[in-house]
Amino acid sequence: MTKHFLASAAISALLMTPAVAQDADTVLATVNGNDITLGHIIVATSQLPEQYQSLPDDVLLNGLLDQLIQQELVATDLGDDLTPYMATAVENENRALLAALALDGIASAEITDDELQAAYDEQFASEDPAVEFNASHILVETEEAAQALVDELEAGADFAELAQEHSTGPSGPNGGLLGWFSAGMMVPTFEAAVMDLEVGEVSAPTETQFGWHVIILNETRDQAAPEMAVVRDELEEALRRNRVDTHIEALTEAAEIDRAEVSVDPMLIRNVDLLAN
Repeated sequence: MTKHFLASAAISALLMTPAVAQDADTVLATVNGNDITLGHIIVATSQLPEQYQSLPDDVLLNGLLDQLIQQELVATDLGDDLTPYMATAVENENRALLAALALDGIASAEITDDELQAAYDEQFASEDPAVEFNASHILVETEEAAQALVDELEAGADFAELAQEHSTGPSGPNGGLLGWFSAGMMVPTFEAAVMDLEVGEVSAPTETQFGWHVIILNETRDQAAPEMAVVRDELEEALRRNRVDTHIEALTEAAEIDRAEVSVDPMLIRNVDLLAN
């Protein structure tokens, strides 16, 4: 109890130190001769999952300090007595962490408005606008029933009235109206049938997994390019990924990489016993 109280008092006294005297090298604890600094806490805080970032700063400070102290105790107790598995895991973690920090710095650098505009123009301004379709359909169970509807339409029947009377699809009560859609939004067979139609034309009976359709193409229009504000986040993310890819490609081209000409049984990657003592 006394030791715990003294440790808490020491930490509280430390936190009362004037802010002007504190920097990243400020020592918050010393464990077996190894210092834990404010810098260590800053890095640990920045790497916390988002759900923990909203915790009060004093809670994070004390909690992370306790955690780092415990980690230091365990690590120093282990010393150099690492198993081959542990030593290899440390190498992997160090490599991954350094790479992640370097790439994060590259990806998070400021993206200018000119870069965003150039990316927007490349993706949207130079492309032909996509076509959107407005169609209606009547869904029935058999090809014969679908063909009978086609015959009635050719004889002058009203499409919406037939849809309301015969369609088993959810759009039936609305005259079969499906509204506007673009490529990729309908099942392939249905989409192909729509794209083969002229405005006002009725399709031949068309089968999908839902049944047999009779389709009429009501209208088409060019799909307008999205506003910059709508796709800004998407463009920024693509630019950041491109920066990372470009950096890795440049490093790869400049490096000397020799892949050993050795045949390894792929099943060995799951054999942890190879790293046993």
